Amino acid sequence: MRTTRRGALAVGLAGIAGCVNGPKRTAELSTSESTADVRVGFVGDVMLGRGVTEHWQGAEPSGVWGSTLDRLDTLDGLVMNLECTITENGERWPDKTYYFRADPEFARPALAAADTSIAALANNHVLDFGETGLLDTTAHLERAGIAHTGAGPDIDAALEPAVTAVGGLTVAMLSLTDRWAEFGAGVDSAGSAYTALDPSVPATSALVRTALDRAEAHDPDLLVASLHWGPNWTTTPESQHEAFARWLIDEGVNVVHGHSAHVLQGVELYRGSPIIYDAGDFVDDYVHRDEVYNKRSALFELGLVDGDPDSLRLVPTEIADYQATVADEDVAAWLRETIRARSAPYGTTVNEDGAGVTIPLGEH
Repeated sequence: MRTTRRGALAVGLAGIAGCVNGPKRTAELSTSESTADVRVGFVGDVMLGRGVTEHWQGAEPSGVWGSTLDRLDTLDGLVMNLECTITENGERWPDKTYYFRADPEFARPALAAADTSIAALANNHVLDFGETGLLDTTAHLERAGIAHTGAGPDIDAALEPAVTAVGGLTVAMLSLTDRWAEFGAGVDSAGSAYTALDPSVPATSALVRTALDRAEAHDPDLLVASLHWGPNWTTTPESQHEAFARWLIDEGVNVVHGHSAHVLQGVELYRGSPIIYDAGDFVDDYVHRDEVYNKRSALFELGLVDGDPDSLRLVPTEIADYQATVADEDVAAWLRETIRARSAPYGTTVNEDGAGVTIPLGEH
C-alpha cells in the first residue's frame, strides 16, 4: 500500500508484460504472464471532436479504439487527458484558433467502452464552448460513470480530486495545467485548475499542497498528478516542470502523468516513482508532422503488486484513420529507440519487451 505524503515509497523490481490480438501486421508483444495484481493504463491526449466525431458518426463508437481495444480490455482502468468538450451547446470562446467538441452520443459510449476510469480536464480546450460546454462535459462523464478532475464551476471545484476504485484499489488524482491562463477558474467563475507548474512559486506550492491534502483525506492506494504543461511539438520537458514533478513525488504523489506537447517525451524514475513527462496523443485528427512523428505514441501500463507500483510497460500505438491502433513493427522499433533515447538523460532503465518496453520501478 502507498505511504502517506512526504514518506518514502518502497517498490519492487519485477517487470510486467502481456499479449495483444491485433491486425495481421501488428507487432507481436511479449506473451509472458503479468505478475501485476492490478494494471492501470495511462494515455495522453484523447481528442474525440471535429474530424473524429464526424468519422464515427453513425458507426460503432468503440471502433475509435481500433486494435487497442483488446489491450484496453485487459486493464483494470484507464486514465487520460480529455482534450475536447462533450457537448452540443455553448458559444465559442472568442479569438481562439482551435475548437474541439465531441458529439455526446458518440463520445460517451466510446469512453465507456475503453473502461475509462478518470478523465483529466485541466487543459486548454475545456472552455472552448464556455461554461455551458464545460458543465455539459462533466455531466456526460458522470452519466458514463467516469470520474473527472481539473475543471469546474469555480476554482474550488476544479481542485477537487477525482477518487475512484480501480481493481480493488482506491485511486485519487489531481489535474493541473499551466496552459491558457484565460481558462483558469476563479472564485466565482468556471474553468480549469490553472497555476504556474513551478515549485519555486509560493502560490503554486500552497495551492497544490491544499489539493494534495484533500486527496490524502481519501487514504488512496495510488495518488496521481495529471499535468497539461509546456509548449506543443517539443521532445524534452522544461526544467521547471522537471523540478515540479520531483517536488510532487516528494509530497507523496506516486505517478506523474504529463501531456500537452502532442509527442512522446522521456520517462524519469524519481525515488522509484515514474514521471511520464509527455504521453503523446492516443487519438485525434491532427495533421501529421514528420519532424516529430506526433501520430506515434504508447499505452502506458502501470503494474501494481500488493498495491505498490512495480513496473511500467509501454505498448507502441499509432493514430490511423481516426482511431488508435496497436503499432506495426516499424513504429514499434521507433518507439523502443525513441523512449530509450529520451529517457537516457534521467538514467532510466528501459528493457525491450516484445514489441514494447518495460521500465522496472524502484528506488533510484
